[in-house]
Amino acid sequence: MNSNVFKRSLTAMAVTVSLGIAMPAFADNSSGSIYGRAMEGKTVTIKNPATGFSRSVTVSDSGRFNFPKLPTGKYTVTNGSRTNNVTVTIGTGSSVDFTNVEAIEIVGRQLATIDTSSAESTSVFTAEQIELLPVARDLTSVALLAPGATSGDSGFGNLASFGGSSVAENGYFINGFDVTNIRNFTSFAALPYDAVAQQQVKTGGYGAEYGRSLGGVVNLVTKRGTNEWSGGGSIYMTPSAFREDSKDALSQDPEQGYKDRYIAYRSANSYDYMSYNAYVSGPVIQDELFFFGLFEGTKDEVETFGSQTSKVRKNNSPMYLVKLDWHINDNHLLEVTHINNEKDNEYTPYSYADDVRYGSAHGEAGESYEITSGGDVSIVNYTGFITDDLTASLLWGEMNNTLSARNPDIGPGAECPLVYDRRETPNSSQRIGCWGIAESQYYRPDPNFAPDEDVRESVRFSVEYAMDDHTIKIGYDHEKFTSTRRGTEFSGGDYWRWHTGSGKTVNGVVVPEGQDYIRHRQRNTVSGSFEVENTAFYIEDNWQVNDEWMVYLGLRSEGFKNSNSQGDVFVEASNQVAPRLGFAWDMGGEGTHKVYGTLGRYYIPVASNTNIRASGIEYSLEEYFLVDSADENPTTSAPDKLGAQLGDTLLSGSKDAPDSRTVAVTDLNPMYQDELILGYQQELEDWTVGAKVIYREVKDGMDDYCSFQPFINFAKDKGYDNFDYHTLADCFLMNPGRDVSLAMDLENNGTYATTVVPKEYFDLDVYKRKYQALELTAERPMNDDWYMKASYTLAKSEGNSEGYVNSTNEQEDAGLTQDIDNALFQHGAYGPLPNDRRHTLKVFGAYKLNDEVSISANMTISSGRPMSCQGFVPLEALKDELGVDYDNLSGYGASSYYCNGELTQRGDEGRTPWTKNLDVGLSYKPASIEGLSLKIDVRNILNFQEVTEFVETAESGSGTAATPNPNFQAPINYQTPRRVSFTARYKF
Repeated sequence: MNSNVFKRSLTAMAVTVSLGIAMPAFADNSSGSIYGRAMEGKTVTIKNPATGFSRSVTVSDSGRFNFPKLPTGKYTVTNGSRTNNVTVTIGTGSSVDFTNVEAIEIVGRQLATIDTSSAESTSVFTAEQIELLPVARDLTSVALLAPGATSGDSGFGNLASFGGSSVAENGYFINGFDVTNIRNFTSFAALPYDAVAQQQVKTGGYGAEYGRSLGGVVNLVTKRGTNEWSGGGSIYMTPSAFREDSKDALSQDPEQGYKDRYIAYRSANSYDYMSYNAYVSGPVIQDELFFFGLFEGTKDEVETFGSQTSKVRKNNSPMYLVKLDWHINDNHLLEVTHINNEKDNEYTPYSYADDVRYGSAHGEAGESYEITSGGDVSIVNYTGFITDDLTASLLWGEMNNTLSARNPDIGPGAECPLVYDRRETPNSSQRIGCWGIAESQYYRPDPNFAPDEDVRESVRFSVEYAMDDHTIKIGYDHEKFTSTRRGTEFSGGDYWRWHTGSGKTVNGVVVPEGQDYIRHRQRNTVSGSFEVENTAFYIEDNWQVNDEWMVYLGLRSEGFKNSNSQGDVFVEASNQVAPRLGFAWDMGGEGTHKVYGTLGRYYIPVASNTNIRASGIEYSLEEYFLVDSADENPTTSAPDKLGAQLGDTLLSGSKDAPDSRTVAVTDLNPMYQDELILGYQQELEDWTVGAKVIYREVKDGMDDYCSFQPFINFAKDKGYDNFDYHTLADCFLMNPGRDVSLAMDLENNGTYATTVVPKEYFDLDVYKRKYQALELTAERPMNDDWYMKASYTLAKSEGNSEGYVNSTNEQEDAGLTQDIDNALFQHGAYGPLPNDRRHTLKVFGAYKLNDEVSISANMTISSGRPMSCQGFVPLEALKDELGVDYDNLSGYGASSYYCNGELTQRGDEGRTPWTKNLDVGLSYKPASIEGLSLKIDVRNILNFQEVTEFVETAESGSGTAATPNPNFQAPINYQTPRRVSFTARYKF
């Protein structure tokens, strides 16, 4: 057997993982554990040879030992006479048994093992596994390897859906710190992916330590320094020359001419990606202080071509990560991590010649600009082994993230107001003045406020105590998430439109023929800072009932608080109790057959985008004045002097923040979900096979409601003749299907009182989402030069709301979708949800042809997503019952399940085709150059180009003037075409 084949010798070990041999230790989101059995009174010592970290414990009366909170890596475990080699992975326990007198020699093989220390649904991927597979170097692509994970709608970017949840319901952690961006939950802190040592994906059943997620949890642990200085670098290239053209989406409208023949034009687009990195790792002080640092550079260039314009995006932004590990002594560890992930994308717009449409070459260049995003992450972790049985940990973290800051943020002419002229062409507006007409800069950001930013500050503390058959852990965490919103206004702050009177009434006043008048508008969103404060306390117990049974008992108490820009709290929920139960039955006590199950409740907080949208200040005003054209400013074309005002000023919204008592019901329940999982695993020689069933159900959903007529009807029924619905907020948060307890000014005298409006007035059904699935898995570790993992998921996800975001209309306002804005949007809404993939098959693995050459593959086959028919609410037919909501609903797009006036049902239009994708990789490690690795990955090697999305809107126009959409059911999106990536790595 050659020297590159993995070898190890394990003595006195009948089974590597078994509940019957040990008391399992807790392993959290940044560490692992080692536990096992040995003779009472013996001393067991673990050591990480790479860092010198070592700990020893005396075996208790029960014959069990326990090493919790261990940094991930390879360890030796010895009882003085025998030594075992163990790899500690994130969030899992590794078991060692020194009590078995049989000596089993295992050379050149890895054991198929079952982790009977946990009932969680977890997958762990190491850097070595990820490097071998033909998988993109990013968190989501790796997470999608896990059973039950599916790709989310492309409109939200590269995000995964777990267990039927929306893509905005996941949690993401780096070295134990939550880096989920809870402005809308659709992003997380980036890092140079080559700095990742292990990635754990929890798809369900996670313990009380975890919360604020209804989907999955993804944990990353970064690489760290050792006692040996090492370094290296990598280059990754995905050139446009080795990429097939993307498919265009053609219009089906026979009336459309040459200028409008595409719904989406992609075939001329070009994508060139390159990144390169260098790292260094080693001891600052031998056995005590270690350093790891990685720098990643980027050179991306993307060219996109549209109907009349094209654009080039360049990204040359570097990222870096540095990590210090200080082993103060063997009982006290300190880790410091810093990540810089700021990104500057440079954009250059181009305009075609007047007679060119859908070009493939750039025209005249416009002014370039940059968009800055990202920021930095800082994490400090302390672990203290106070005694053999007591362990404490403390984490502090801060994340700063800028959202799409444009530089220059205010273009030429932004000091000039918007001015239009209709004096000579009454039915057509001519743009005049000095504002940025060429760039169509309609709005400008608040010049006195910084770009939008999110800042998270978090503290987590926990203690763990092992006693007899119980391991108890108690923890607390607190986070403050601050989101700033930079306000906007019209260019120059004002909008003016010149008119000439025709003897008709304008805003209630007759304007004589030939008399000039002007329309003045302002539309402002006011800058502000908004806070979300989340707290949690949890306690959990792993109870080893006997040699075969382990029972997990957990309890988590959540608290959520959201404030407006004035600091007034409008959502506060405390003591949201989330129990977690689990068990693992090691059938026979030999660790080869496992039955397990979990039952738990999970909450998700209110997004900070809700603070901004629901409690922020937004208003618009409109007014008319007589004016003399002689008073037109020669530079701006706005009037220097105004005459008499025509009628009243029309104000929509308010220049003050909504009363915090009107923005949410007084008894709002955060969205939560109950989950049940039952599973079975068994070893079959080199394989581990498993099956599990999953049931998830949202028990209480939350969203915003934006209609007024039900309140008018209620006030009328109760005899409140002075009620003015304008005293209500434009939208407020509620739990559909429940009575509404809201502060109302029923007498219109400025006095608000909590009022309960029965649920019958709103005609809303309760929030419904159910996910049911059967997962089958098979795994073979690397033996005889090959390994493979496979999973098949049969799933069903149905309900009347997808979750925190809406994939059908790609609305990413987490918790503020249109789903319950009015009861009419619930009509026909129950059915298969957008993330409903009935069948998903995944197979991936690798095979070593010889010492130098390996091949790998990753295949996914998935059934299609459901399709629906979307159209406008039939306003005219419902005008009488809608009342004041008629005008409000006329502003919505074709996004209800009424199509051409007829009610349809979600999912009635069938499904998109099955998608098939096969990625392959070829790796070469020349023996003549030690440390060098070359790799070619071909993604979608068969160039499958199935449709992934069709147009689902059946109507065009507006709710009051709808016409059939000729592009209904036209293909709009396709699979990403074949592309080739080249990798070169060198390590020394």
